[in-house]
Amino acid sequence: MNPLLLAAVSLGDKIDSTMYGFDMWVFRFFGAIQNDFFTIVAKLFTTFGDEAFVIPMAVLGVVLCFFKKTRKYGFALIFAIAIGTIVTNVVVKPMALRVRPYNTLQNVKDYWTWYVGAGQLSESDYSFPSGHTTAAFEIAVSMALVFRSEGKKKLSYVLPILAICTMGSRVYLMVHYASDVMCGLVVGTVAGVCGYFISVLICKLFEKVKFLDAIDVDKLFKKLDKEDKNPYKINKCVICVALLALFLVGFIPSLSEGGEDAIRCAYVGEYDCQNEARHEDEKYPAIDGKEYCKIHWKQLKGVE
Repeated sequence: MNPLLLAAVSLGDKIDSTMYGFDMWVFRFFGAIQNDFFTIVAKLFTTFGDEAFVIPMAVLGVVLCFFKKTRKYGFALIFAIAIGTIVTNVVVKPMALRVRPYNTLQNVKDYWTWYVGAGQLSESDYSFPSGHTTAAFEIAVSMALVFRSEGKKKLSYVLPILAICTMGSRVYLMVHYASDVMCGLVVGTVAGVCGYFISVLICKLFEKVKFLDAIDVDKLFKKLDKEDKNPYKINKCVICVALLALFLVGFIPSLSEGGEDAIRCAYVGEYDCQNEARHEDEKYPAIDGKEYCKIHWKQLKGVE
């Protein structure tokens, strides 16, 4: 095996052994308060870090860039999400290669009881750091900083609170260690701060370059309004409804995810992999008639 890969594997193992006591203490806390109501609430908050919500938020960021009043929000969103995604999914996860707790703790009776009780959700990649937590904080921090710069201090507190709840939900649902989400908090916060300051610099650049500063779709809508040709006026209510719709698209399917009937990875080795099998993903076709998660599919195919 590649020496660098061996080093990466040992890093994941070292995190497991170093943080075991802390991680199990947090699992016990959430296991003790587990019930059906809290499980639904946890699934609600975890949606804020899901791809089904984050990707449309990035698209929304692109749209906001074309309006002068919201340009700072748009660039902050785009760069915060880009930085957080690259650091988490391209750099740290492949470097740490930490296996999910529902795989490494299968023989820990209390943990497995809590995992089943929380709905047996599963992911298809590595555990460290938490991508959902990173996503929630990169959006929350970048937007909170923009809100504060715009004098909207009360709004600046709402999103970080949602991000904290998202972080907790990942451990409550037993799909992440507490140390995973703590790292996700750090990465997401740094990404959010970087996204905000990059946005400020870009907005200053737009102000100095006339043809860039002139880009403002809002002028077109105002012109149409005056000519009574625009019956659909874009306002804050429309944006709120759109965000709610994006959230529901991610949240409603999560209510039925997981459980014993979920299609799991066929890998059996040092553990019976409980990761989600990529059974509907053309990029990861079945191998010898068996479905695998992203991790084991790549291992069996020899893809780095």
